Amino acid sequence: MLKNRVALITGSSRGIGAATAKLFAEQGALVAVNYSNSKASAEQVVSEIEARGGKAIAVQADVTNCEQVKNMIDVVTETLGPIDTLVLNAGMNFKQASFLDQEWEDIEKKIVGEMKAIYYASRLVLPSMVERKKGSIICVSSGLSKRPGRGFIAHSAAKAAMNMFAHSLAEEFGQYGIRINAVAPGLTLTDATAAMPEERKQASAKMNPMKRNGKPEDLAGAILFLASDYARYINGGYLPVDGGMTML
Repeated sequence: MLKNRVALITGSSRGIGAATAKLFAEQGALVAVNYSNSKASAEQVVSEIEARGGKAIAVQADVTNCEQVKNMIDVVTETLGPIDTLVLNAGMNFKQASFLDQEWEDIEKKIVGEMKAIYYASRLVLPSMVERKKGSIICVSSGLSKRPGRGFIAHSAAKAAMNMFAHSLAEEFGQYGIRINAVAPGLTLTDATAAMPEERKQASAKMNPMKRNGKPEDLAGAILFLASDYARYINGGYLPVDGGMTML
C-alpha cells in the first residue's frame, strides 16, 4: 500500500507511533522513526523493521524545536528521499487536574507545545510536497478534542486546536494533491496509559460498544488507510478510532 514511499512519523519510538512505523514498513514504506529521548526504543523499532526486510532509520529531534526539526528532515531527505507521508504523532505531557487546580502556564505549555510540534514539521515538509504535487499528513488527535473529560482541559484544548489546524491545511493544500486528515484515538493501551488504574481501564472498556480499549495496532491500521491511495479522496477528515465511543 505504501511501496517506496518515504514516511516520517514523529514520536514513533513507542506506542501508536511505533506500531504505525512497523505497519508502514510492512507495506513497503521507507520509514523514519523519530524520537526525542528514547534512543534505545527507537533503535529497537528500526531493528524489528529491518529483521522483517524493511528499511528504516532512527532520527532524533525535539519536535518543538525548529532547528532540530529542520535537521531531522534534512537527514531523512538525504537518507531516504523526499517525504511523502508525515504522521504527526508526538504528544506533549500535560497536567491532569481540575480547572481550579491548574495555572495558566500548565495549559499554555500543552497548547503551545502541541502546536509547535505540528507547525514546524508541517511548515518544513509542505514546500516539497507542493513542488511534487502529492503528499499526505496525518495528525494524531484525540476523542477528547470533541468531548470533555474531567481533568483533561489542557489536552482537550490542544487537540481541538490540532483538528482545526488540520482542517485549515486541508482546505489550503488540497489543490496541490496533498491530503491532511486527523485520527482520534480513544483510550489506547500504551506506555502513556500504563499508570492508569486498572479499574478505570475496565470501566472504559465496559462503556465501549466493542467492550474493549484500543490497541496501538488499531490506530496504526487507520493511519495506514488514510496514508494510502485507498483514501485518495479523503481530505480534511476526522476519523474516530475508539470502538464507537464517538459516533458522528
